Amino acid sequence: MSGIRFTDEFKRDAVAQVVDRGYSVSEVSERLGISTKSLYTWKAQFSQPRKRIFETTEQAAEIWRLKKELARVSEERDILKKATAYFARDAK
Repeated sequence: MSGIRFTDEFKRDAVAQVVDRGYSVSEVSERLGISTKSLYTWKAQFSQPRKRIFETTEQAAEIWRLKKELARVSEERDILKKATAYFARDAK
């Protein structure tokens, strides 16, 4: 079943069968035709409290913004280094 993409709703329903209704992971995965690994992954992903999921998403956005800013600052630093070397060479 490799390459099949499942919706978040399907994943949440599968997790709910394990968490809320008490079915075993192997039973649900066999019934739905998915791997137990996928179901364990979805369980870890969707059984987190809503606040925690929001914080994780917020942190990912902040990390992305900081990486972008770091790349810009690093580029500016490299340009200044090259300019300093260029003008130092001309001064001699």
